[in-house]
Amino acid sequence: MGIFDSILGRTKPPQADLDVLFAVPQAALSLQTESFTATGSGSVCFRDVEGAADDTVMADAEKLITTSAGATVTRSSDRFGFHWLTVTRTDKDVSGLVTDLHAVNSSLADAGFGSALLCSTIGFATADAKPLALVYLYKRGTFYPFVPLDGEKRDNALELQIRGIVGEDVPVEPDLTKWLAIWGAPGLG
Repeated sequence: MGIFDSILGRTKPPQADLDVLFAVPQAALSLQTESFTATGSGSVCFRDVEGAADDTVMADAEKLITTSAGATVTRSSDRFGFHWLTVTRTDKDVSGLVTDLHAVNSSLADAGFGSALLCSTIGFATADAKPLALVYLYKRGTFYPFVPLDGEKRDNALELQIRGIVGEDVPVEPDLTKWLAIWGAPGLG
């Protein structure tokens, strides 16, 4: 950052710390003690980059992940035009899932598409089978819980409860206005 950037108040966004994803298994244990269960599913959300270069990187990442025992990979797009690569593990192993998601993120970042990464989700379910996710925001380097309800509503009270449960395990986004709704995210209804 140069002197003019400082004078004009411009800042560089922080670089995403992809390794912080490896703290999620501890958060999963904390959630498990409170009767939340891992679904074995997680996703990476990204903006499409023009050309076929990102498609090649995604295909390579898919091949890498599908060689894992019990992992399947699907691609989808939401109604907002964002692309999702979803990894589902039949063994519901959170550590393995995080490793798979990290591989996708690292592949995109290493190929120069780090600015296209938006978020990653790790799926969980409540005791009464409501979906929820821990969402990692790349540009912020933090997590927040997202609990969707029918009719594009959120269970804010449960989100705050989850923040308290995982707050010692992962860096939680302190600015609640950054806890964005990710309607239509795979695995979240």
